[in-house]
Amino acid sequence: MIFKNDSLDPAAVFAGAMSLRDACDQATKLQNLNLSDAFSGVDQFYREAMRIAVLFEEWACEHVVFDEMCDVWPYLLEDKFGAACLQRMSVEDLSGFDADDCPDVAMKLLLPLHYQDAPRLPLDVKAINPVPASPFTHWRIQTIRCLSGDDSFEPMLYGDDPFDPEYEPSILALYGVNAEGLVEHIKGFDRYADAVAFAGKLAPGVEFPEEPVVKAPGS
Repeated sequence: MIFKNDSLDPAAVFAGAMSLRDACDQATKLQNLNLSDAFSGVDQFYREAMRIAVLFEEWACEHVVFDEMCDVWPYLLEDKFGAACLQRMSVEDLSGFDADDCPDVAMKLLLPLHYQDAPRLPLDVKAINPVPASPFTHWRIQTIRCLSGDDSFEPMLYGDDPFDPEYEPSILALYGVNAEGLVEHIKGFDRYADAVAFAGKLAPGVEFPEEPVVKAPGS
């Protein structure tokens, strides 16, 4: 296969496709399904497996923070990619796999991800408050959202689907955090840069990361 994107790793694409093949083989046997019938032929299944592997590799090249990974990328995909895809959707639904499914699969793989405002991932970053007279020891920027038809916001945590249809579009909340760890909501924002700029007005010299990373808990 010839890749249009030179940054794609053929080994990673191959590993992802083979992992998906093996996971689907196992799943169809357990469910007494016929892989050929599900995809109108085994050849069509292999085309779908390659399409998904290429799509995910393209997405990963833009969103995964490879410098913060300890795993060898193709080996990780070989071991876990197929199972992560089937946690996202059933074998029969794989033909509908698209870019909106990639963030959820990536978080199932516990990958460190570049935060971007679209799609908004579950960000949670803190910065020390440089203003000594303030009631807050830290500032915090966190992704929050609410269920459709509700006005009660909750944090969006690592592993939560950014495209969950049960939720309204997420926003970023700026909080002040006191010495006891209690938080006070300051303001909501659509863009990370705007939240950082506003925090800088409240606390000149506060240092939030310019390019924040979304990480699995404990990583």
